[in-house]
Amino acid sequence: MERTELEELKKVDVRTVDVSALEDIEKIEIDSSLSVRERWMDFAEKIKNPFCFICNGMNVKISYSEAKESLENKMVQLCMSMEGQSFW
Repeated sequence: MERTELEELKKVDVRTVDVSALEDIEKIEIDSSLSVRERWMDFAEKIKNPFCFICNGMNVKISYSEAKESLENKMVQLCMSMEGQSFW
């Protein structure tokens, strides 16, 4: 996948995307015997858009941050900031 193609895929709006163009990430199978690079290439080919796909029946849009902090740390911060809030 070329950099320009990736940049275009990032711009997809999950609210207006043609759902028939999205792949279900749960149906993607990756051969774990492949090298990391080969697995990424295999995944990218199968998912078609690594930024927008279907997961558990929902359209999902993801983005990547340049932050040095891990997703796990960010999730802990989010949970701590929500402590004591009622959602029901």
